[in-house]
Amino acid sequence: MFSRLRSDIQCILERDPAARTGWEVLTCYPGLHALVFHRRAHWCWNHGLKWLARFLSHVSRGLTGIEIHPGAKIGERVFFDHAMGVVIGETAEVGDGCTIYQGVTLGGTSLYKGTKRHPTLGRDVVVSAGAKVLGGFVVGDGAKIGSNAVVIKPVPAGATAVGIPARIIPSKHGESADVTDHPKFSAYGVTQEDDPLSQAMKGLIDNASSHEHQIALLWKAIETLSRERTAGGCVPADAAKTEAFEAERLNQMVGK
Repeated sequence: MFSRLRSDIQCILERDPAARTGWEVLTCYPGLHALVFHRRAHWCWNHGLKWLARFLSHVSRGLTGIEIHPGAKIGERVFFDHAMGVVIGETAEVGDGCTIYQGVTLGGTSLYKGTKRHPTLGRDVVVSAGAKVLGGFVVGDGAKIGSNAVVIKPVPAGATAVGIPARIIPSKHGESADVTDHPKFSAYGVTQEDDPLSQAMKGLIDNASSHEHQIALLWKAIETLSRERTAGGCVPADAAKTEAFEAERLNQMVGK
C-alpha cells in the first residue's frame, strides 16, 4: 500500500512543476486523496459491500470534487491534475500512467446494466480539461484528447482527438511521441499540428500556391516561345506571369 502511495506521489512530482515536496503532495493534492478513497471503495465493491463502497465514493466526491464510481478500474501512477469536476463511470478503466485534467467525463451512452458502458483508456493517455469521452470503446496507448473534445468513437494508439465531435489525427509514425524509452510528458495534451482542419487548409493553400507558380512559369515559357517565332507575340495581355497568391498571409490566418 505504501509503495503504491509513494509511486503516486512521485508521478505527481514528475508531472507537476508546482509540486515542491512529497509532503505537500500528500496533504494538498485532491487527486491523490481521490485515488486513496477510490482504492478502499473499489475493494469494498469487489467484496460485495456495495453500499459502503458507494458511501466512500460519495464522501470522496464531497471532499475532493472528483467523482469516481467504486466499480471503475484505475491503474498505477494515474495523475488527476486539478481535477475538480471529474466524473468516471462504473465500467470505465483507466490505464497506467494516465493524466486526467479538470472537468473530464468518462461517461456512458447506454442504459443497460451489466454492459461495458464507459471507455477504456490505455497506458499514458492524456485527457485534457473539459473533455468528454462517451461510450464503451478503447482509447489507445499514448493517445491525447484535446480540451473540450467530445469523443464518441475509438482513438488509435498515439493519435490525437480534438473538436466536437472529436476528429482523429493519426500518429505520423504509428506511435505516440510519449510511448518511447524516454517519454516526454505533454501537459494538457498540447502537441504541435493538432488541428486537422487547419492542417487541411494549410495543404490546400500550399497546393494552390504551387499551382499558381506553375501557371506563371508556363505563361513565361509561352511568351518566350512566342517571341522567338513571331515579332509581336501571342500571349494575352491579362496572362498571369507573376505570382500574387499570398500563401504566407493565409497560413497565418489559419494559425500555421
